[in-house]
Amino acid sequence: MMDNNDLTWSILSSTPLLHTPVYDVLEQEEESATGIRGRYVAIQAPDWVMTIPVWNDRFVMVRQWRHSSEQLTLEFPGGVADPAEDPAVTAVRELYEETGFRAGKLICLGSCSPNPALFKNRFHCFLATELTPTGTQHLDADELLRYELVPTGRVLEEFGSPEFSHGLMGTALAFYWRHLRKEGSV
Repeated sequence: MMDNNDLTWSILSSTPLLHTPVYDVLEQEEESATGIRGRYVAIQAPDWVMTIPVWNDRFVMVRQWRHSSEQLTLEFPGGVADPAEDPAVTAVRELYEETGFRAGKLICLGSCSPNPALFKNRFHCFLATELTPTGTQHLDADELLRYELVPTGRVLEEFGSPEFSHGLMGTALAFYWRHLRKEGSV
């Protein structure tokens, strides 16, 4: 039986294949601890951050067009971290830009690899409470979205439907559920 050391691989070289404004695609030559060699593709992207804002027993969510799935979705506010930016700073910034809400309290719910088979980045999830609405969004020039107040039960029941189809929302909801259990809220 193999132990963990036998399962590890080392990167021998990494060659850029494609550079885009959103991510880079790399080809990595790797070797296993047992001597197997191969070439594998990896995607280098900035860390992703999602915030679960709760206001008056509702989630503050954003409705926006998703180009790849060619549909409108309803999801938690979020975005990509700037280089060397603390994910908590990204969470506060994206919440304010996309919804106009300011967080009085921010709790890190957790982080994970969004897809370790392909992506090298991390996904970070935060809970924002004690919200203050400012009434003004601060969207990027190509960002068309609106925020909506959605009952929490509806999101939990309908997750996976076309409207609530963002896969990382499932991870965020799992982090949120774990937080509620720790707090004794469920």
